[in-house]
Amino acid sequence: MTHSIAPFMKSFFSHYLPVQRGLAANTLMAYRDTIKLLFCYAADTLKKSVDDLSVENLNAPLMLAFLDHLEKTRGCSVRTRNVRLAAIRTFFGFIAREEPALLLTVQTIRAIPLKRTGHKTVGYLEEKEMQAVLNAVNINARIGLRDKALLLLLYNTGARVSEVVGLKATDLRLDTATQVKLLGKGRKERTCPLWPETAKALQAYLKERQANYPGVTQLLLNSNGDPLTRFGVRHILRQYSSKAQHACPSLTGKFLNPHTIRHTTAMHLLRAGNDVNMVSYWLGHADINTTHAYVEIDMTMKRKMLQKAGAPTVNKALPWQKPDVLQWLNRLAKTT
Repeated sequence: MTHSIAPFMKSFFSHYLPVQRGLAANTLMAYRDTIKLLFCYAADTLKKSVDDLSVENLNAPLMLAFLDHLEKTRGCSVRTRNVRLAAIRTFFGFIAREEPALLLTVQTIRAIPLKRTGHKTVGYLEEKEMQAVLNAVNINARIGLRDKALLLLLYNTGARVSEVVGLKATDLRLDTATQVKLLGKGRKERTCPLWPETAKALQAYLKERQANYPGVTQLLLNSNGDPLTRFGVRHILRQYSSKAQHACPSLTGKFLNPHTIRHTTAMHLLRAGNDVNMVSYWLGHADINTTHAYVEIDMTMKRKMLQKAGAPTVNKALPWQKPDVLQWLNRLAKTT
């Protein structure tokens, strides 16, 4: 007897993830993408329709081949491979709960280990580099006001790109106590104060946006008046990174994306002398160890630490002297 995969998939996405676990929409989409990739690979490999796939078809050998396919064919990183595997484990754990007869099949898949990843230092921009990117924006251009507001908002808050594109105009407070309310991972809200420069840029953008697209609740819009997407933000950053390289050559070779600016905000907050715990709260990190990664890579802070510790006193080297035995042998040679 085989068990069709379709009923499990429907319950998994319609009830288990959103209702029982209360996961956010972005997390659901990440699970969806993983399962979609897996089903398409299995159907192509087994020469079957996706509708005809059974749980028994998705065995451990096929799963291992799929994970290799992600790395070698699709060019995914080890970290992405592990994220996909974690989603698959969750899905098959749900299947085991729904149908205990499939427990043995599920156990072989859930036993597939995560692959060890190398530790990479995070990329960030120096203060002059970030300033060059901001200066690259022409506010007189058609979408210049939006781009200035976007860049300042990202740098000011250190927000994730998903948090920024999800903002509504009502999430801003631009009176005397300027601030923005962000909805982070796990639907956790946090509030970040805004620089006067950021508030001014947002006010100028909102005034223009309200005139062109009245009644739209989404804060950041593209040139067509539709909500700006994560991919749109990445495209905008790549453009300004390229423009800024003329004024700041050190940007050449640096990959600028929304997470780079998030790292940049963290580094600059730490350099300003802020406590690492406060920076963790600012960024919305669930684990303080995530914030510690920034401390590891900042050479400026490391040099300050080294200067405070002081170097040991090292005696000057004495001039080399010939041993007496060699001197005696030299004299002996002269007397013969």
